[in-house]
Parts: sequence; C-alpha cells; structure tokens
Amino acid sequence: MNLKYIQTLAVFAMLLNACGNKAIPIAEPAQAVAPTTNPTFTPDPCAGENLVTSMKEVNNLTREFDDTFKLARNLPIAQTPAYISEMQRLQREAEDQTFPPCLSTLKNYQLTFMSTSIDTMIAFVAGADSNTLNNGLAQAQKEHDLYTLELAGLLGIQSAPTATITP
Repeated sequence: MNLKYIQTLAVFAMLLNACGNKAIPIAEPAQAVAPTTNPTFTPDPCAGENLVTSMKEVNNLTREFDDTFKLARNLPIAQTPAYISEMQRLQREAEDQTFPPCLSTLKNYQLTFMSTSIDTMIAFVAGADSNTLNNGLAQAQKEHDLYTLELAGLLGIQSAPTATITP
C-alpha cells in the first residue's frame, strides 16, 4: 500500500509541477499615452461674432486714407505731394495687412480705391487736364462705393452709399 500511495503522490506532484510552471497570462499594463500639447483655440475671424473685429482693422486704414485723400483734393498743387506720400504709406500698410479670406473682396475694393486715388492725385500734380482728373475721381468714387457696399453687406446692412467725391 505504501507503494501505491507513493506512486499516486508522485503522479499528483508531477501534475501539480506541470501546472505550476505554466505561464499565467497577465494583461499588459496600459501603455502610458504621451501627453499631447493642448490644442489652443483660435477663433474664426470670419465667424459672425468675430467678423466686426476683422473688418474694423481693414476699415480703420480705409477711413484714414479717405480723410487724407479728401484733404489732398482740397489743397494747392504745391502742398499735394506730401499728402500723396502719406496716401502711399497707408496703401502699403493696407497691402501688408493680413486679413481673413472672407474679406478678400473688401480688401480688393480697398486697394483698388487707394491705387486709383493715388494715381489721380499724381496726375493732378503732373498737370493732367480736367477731363482726366474728373474720370480719375469718378473711378475712385466708384471703387469707394463698391467698398462701402461690400462693408455694409458683410455687416448685414443693405443700403447704397450717399457720399460723393467732388473735384
């Protein structure tokens, strides 16, 4: 009986030993995710609540240019070159200004108005005839009106400009 008992114990020990050496599957620890930089929120400059701010930056230069142009048209020819230089400075500043894509038409009208106005004032200093000057002023007025209509449309206002440029 001892022998049978020893044999059973030996078989049991071998079974136990076989089970004990088996690798027990353990779940892999979760890989630590490297922290990413927090995305920064950049407001859409073309969104309704931000559009007015975007337009204000563009319009401030237009207003300053328009004031300078009005003064230049009412000065003697000898004083005009200094104002032309100021108008050119404002135009370069407008050209260098960054703007959102939703304002590209507005910027186009702005820059065309500025360019036409400067060309007309240079023609005035150069002694152009009144027909050339009147055509230049009319074209500048047209571009200013297009700018004003685009600005009004972006603001949701539907009205026609009433200001006119007189020689």
